[in-house]
Amino acid sequence: MTLQLDMLRHGETELGGGLRGSLDDALTEKGWQQMRAAVMEQGPWDRLVSSPLQRCARFAEELAAQLDLPVTLDQNLQELHFGRWEGQSAAALMETDAEDLGRFWADPYSFTPPDGEPVAEFSARVLSAVARLQAAYAGERVLLISHGGVMRLLLAQARGLPREQLLNVEVAHGALFSLSVASDGVLREVL
Repeated sequence: MTLQLDMLRHGETELGGGLRGSLDDALTEKGWQQMRAAVMEQGPWDRLVSSPLQRCARFAEELAAQLDLPVTLDQNLQELHFGRWEGQSAAALMETDAEDLGRFWADPYSFTPPDGEPVAEFSARVLSAVARLQAAYAGERVLLISHGGVMRLLLAQARGLPREQLLNVEVAHGALFSLSVASDGVLREVL
């Protein structure tokens, strides 16, 4: 049996753009609106799973209460940790760390931000979490509330993209995508 995994990216955060990673920013009012609009007339879901960071978890808790659904927080579905780049914008990094930023954008698997989490480890963490979801909830429809990096990784896998194209996958704030997760772990985008 397959798992239908709908994925919702958190909305805009109070501290704005840039590499938020492990920083625990709250949503802005616009961010709340983006997420509420994305799930309107969607579903039905059997359960919700969320990153524990508040930009995801607070919305998951609100939606779970509205829909009377269980919600699970899973730290393995958190964003990539960007190390010393956390909280910085690409523009700021172009001023201070342009060469390394270029290496990261060219192939995020072969360059790790200073003191950051290697993308290969991030990938293993996220794919392992999705495999556990598939094993536990096969046959169900689950809404995953998470981050741009998590969603880019899963969409790139589903689309069969080379690893160097990971950061080319577009995932806007409040974006909703659907995947099917087969028992053998194969991901397919549901359009």
